Amino acid sequence: MRFLGFLLLAFLFLSISPIETKRKEFNLTVKVTGIVGTKGSIEVGLFDDPSKYAEVGGTCRKIRKKTTGSEVSCTFYNLPEKKYGVCIYHDENNNDKCDKNFFGIPTEGYGFSNNKKPILSVPSFEECSVNLTSDKSISIKVLY
Repeated sequence: MRFLGFLLLAFLFLSISPIETKRKEFNLTVKVTGIVGTKGSIEVGLFDDPSKYAEVGGTCRKIRKKTTGSEVSCTFYNLPEKKYGVCIYHDENNNDKCDKNFFGIPTEGYGFSNNKKPILSVPSFEECSVNLTSDKSISIKVLY
């Protein structure tokens, strides 16, 4: 009987004591550098689906910041632990799209996480991915 009482007491103690859990959400800060001019806005798109990476409408979150100098920073809060890719562009004329020429090459500044430069097409999600397992800061230089 005494043993049963001890088990009951241990169960109650364990059920009300705080149990530490591993944090599963993190913040990602993106610093955009090398901005030329102060016209327009910088749009930072966050992607978590490789099949939608760098596609219009494929972002899981995005932030627009007015351009005021050569750098802009923004933070995505409470992101689940996983891989993300980031694309940025300098929307100089504030028309909410990355303008391109006849060949599909951007005519406004742009960039990708890990500062991957496109060769003949947009770099892959894997090349640009950032594995978010803790709060992280990255920097992307605008390509003009």
